[in-house]
Amino acid sequence: MSFLNLSKKSFLITGVSNKKSVAYFTAKTLLELGSTLYFSVQNEEQQSFIKKHFPDSHCYLCDVSNSSSIKKLAESLKDIKLNGMLHSIAFARFSTPHFHETNFEDFSEATRISAYSLIEMSNLLKHCFVNDASIVTVSISNLRATNYGFMGPIKAMLKANVDFLAKSFSHFSRIRFNSIAAGPLKTSASAGIPKYLENYLYCEELTLRKENLKTQEVANTITFLLSHASSGINASEIVIDAGMNVNYFEEKVVDKFTQL
Repeated sequence: MSFLNLSKKSFLITGVSNKKSVAYFTAKTLLELGSTLYFSVQNEEQQSFIKKHFPDSHCYLCDVSNSSSIKKLAESLKDIKLNGMLHSIAFARFSTPHFHETNFEDFSEATRISAYSLIEMSNLLKHCFVNDASIVTVSISNLRATNYGFMGPIKAMLKANVDFLAKSFSHFSRIRFNSIAAGPLKTSASAGIPKYLENYLYCEELTLRKENLKTQEVANTITFLLSHASSGINASEIVIDAGMNVNYFEEKVVDKFTQL
């Protein structure tokens, strides 16, 4: 038996859209460890991607902005016993560079997809999970980057959702909820954030190793949290950013600024 003991365990993976996504790296890792995977994706193009790269897995369409679609997913999985779920879903329309100009429609849409979907999916799928299942969601590090706009407070809401879901589910199960607070990554989703490349390069200078976070490193941590090896971790957020959070005053970066 391996330390993680993930062979023959079953997981629902959400958010796989391409080979750069956190969900894709996590799914590949779980598959290599002998897990059985079930996928939920937003559209047929993503479904075709799953069928190509994970041909032995089941894949379902699910629009998390639609309650009926999530209920349909729950019905499709009703006979499956899941050992956990990766919630790796986020979406936002950046219609303004100024946070105070955020309109309610954009904020509401992003909140439902990026934060509330964790609550709704967990609730409607609760009968699919084994009693000690692990549910992991993907958040962001505490950068509070200006260009990330209203997704900052929405991701903070996601973290709060993790805490309260863990408390709520504890009344009838041992199901755990945790989040990953990841530093900047090279993902396709990140490309949609204004000036993300500039921030990515800047953050690399702040990491202790002078090398940005790799998506596989995030996937490895998620895999650990999905396993029973992390059974003592619940209602927690794990920061994975190559030490950047203790290095905002990196001497070389400060020197570059003060020498201008």
